[in-house]
Amino acid sequence: MNQPPTSPRLSQAVALQCLDAYGRSVDLPALLAYEPTDPWAVEVTFGWPSGTVRWLIGRDLLLQGLTDPAGEGDVLVSPSIDDCGRAAVVLELSSPHGRLVTQLPTRELGTFLIRTLAVVPQGREEIDLDLLVETLTGSQTQ
Repeated sequence: MNQPPTSPRLSQAVALQCLDAYGRSVDLPALLAYEPTDPWAVEVTFGWPSGTVRWLIGRDLLLQGLTDPAGEGDVLVSPSIDDCGRAAVVLELSSPHGRLVTQLPTRELGTFLIRTLAVVPQGREEIDLDLLVETLTGSQTQ
């Protein structure tokens, strides 16, 4: 059974904290987004003065990273404590173009993930094969 097309796209603006080249903590604006037609992924879009950078991160990876270190390779997620003693989640993203280590409050990420689970519960993710074929071929299926 496919996800209903009326399922809402979810999004939430967040301010990620990261260190600049001088070791100072700076806020990095970002947008978390969840599209029920791609139920396994959370999109994180970072705003840069020169444009935006978009990463797709597995929802299960983010859920696990709330309480335990998760991931390997390009994306690592782990629980932490920020400078004020509050629960935080650290995101480590690596690509051939560089590496970003940033964190956000556990409460913000957790609240967003709970909203995604209300739309598509964990274990109930499905792929819309008709939409996939249409996307890949550029034609509509009957």
